[in-house]
Amino acid sequence: MKSDPSQSLQRVLSRRDLIIYGLVILTPTAPYPVIGVVQQASGGHATLSYLVAMVAMLFTAASYARMSLEFPAAGSTYTYVQRGLNEHVGFLAGWAMLLDYLLIPLLSVVYASLTAARLLPDVPYMAWAMLFTLAITLANARGIRTTVRANTILMVIMSVSAILFAALAVIAATAQGGLASLWSPPAIYNPETFSLRAVMLGAGISALSYIGFDAVTTLAEDSKNPQRDVGFATVAVCVAQTAICAITVYLATLVWPDYRAFPAAETAILDIGGRIGGPWMMGWITFVLLVAALASAMTGQAGASRLLLGMGRDGALSRRLFGQLDEESGTPVRAIWFLGAATLTGSLLAGFQLIVELLNFGAFAGFILVNCAVINHFYLKGGGSRNWWRDLAAPLAGAAVCAYLWLSLSSSAKAAGGAWLAAGAIYLAVLTRGFRLAPKRMEVG
Repeated sequence: MKSDPSQSLQRVLSRRDLIIYGLVILTPTAPYPVIGVVQQASGGHATLSYLVAMVAMLFTAASYARMSLEFPAAGSTYTYVQRGLNEHVGFLAGWAMLLDYLLIPLLSVVYASLTAARLLPDVPYMAWAMLFTLAITLANARGIRTTVRANTILMVIMSVSAILFAALAVIAATAQGGLASLWSPPAIYNPETFSLRAVMLGAGISALSYIGFDAVTTLAEDSKNPQRDVGFATVAVCVAQTAICAITVYLATLVWPDYRAFPAAETAILDIGGRIGGPWMMGWITFVLLVAALASAMTGQAGASRLLLGMGRDGALSRRLFGQLDEESGTPVRAIWFLGAATLTGSLLAGFQLIVELLNFGAFAGFILVNCAVINHFYLKGGGSRNWWRDLAAPLAGAAVCAYLWLSLSSSAKAAGGAWLAAGAIYLAVLTRGFRLAPKRMEVG
């Protein structure tokens, strides 16, 4: 059925806004929390691990870009799989990614609250969780332009930090051997410690730095020209994020080549910061990690609200709660406040490690299905020019690498994620009377 104009999002975002949004949700400082972990897991091949992860993400980003041209609507993964494969499978894809979108702001709020509680231990963790959740929810409820303005400020802070880290690392790395010290092949590939299994494990962890790039496509109905800008921005964000991450971990490896000597892998970035800039740099990185967490939480919540909007308007979820836009702000305010409540509740109940593992489960499940949707819609059904590389080989490669990384997740993550999918399948069976009916689909004008 045709959409109600009053329930259409405001088309105010430019290509630049979309790219900034994507980079903010990924954050230019994304490698900071995982540098030490990836280095140890990959046997000192963090840079190579990020390049391997890039392959899967770029193929998948191209698939998202392909589908965004065909279906420029809010809903992202849910919409693409629904239209490209099957409405029931589309619901399950949206359900899997819903887990991902719920967890991005949750993980970020938990990390920010833990960081703030360590900086100011007299203020309890619960107070920080409530404050940060309320702040990001109010910002998103005021409208997408408010979110974009906040994103721009936070992006500047994170970009300054990334540039400062790189500059100090270059100075430290060249202090003894000059500029020639900047080229060190073992910092990328060391035959003495190389193991394909270890590198793939490192790639699975480093993929965390890319999780959320697809959120750009959830803003298709907020974009001035979605056919032109959304796909370009999605791929551009992946390329830019790869460059940022690869340069950061490469320079970190030059500064601290012995990955076995980290006092603690989880906080290795603070030790590296101390080596290149002293105590003040350690303090600055701690502050930036807090900023990055809040930025990711705010943008993640914005993307999640658009996914809920797409599913709510289709009747796959409650239309009254998720499928309505606020007349004044033109945003899905009810969905935003629901997400705020879910984030606060989860931040008080869920453990950090489980959140991280489940985040990858939902993301890779959705990525695999979107790649399959491209193959089915464009190559098998001939929905496009039937280009063997663009419509078959590239998405097949993306699906294969994502599937490998997905199957490499821990047993606990697969068990918890499987339970989430099972709950979604049961809900869908009830919704569609044993899969005999299809969720009602709304054509977006």
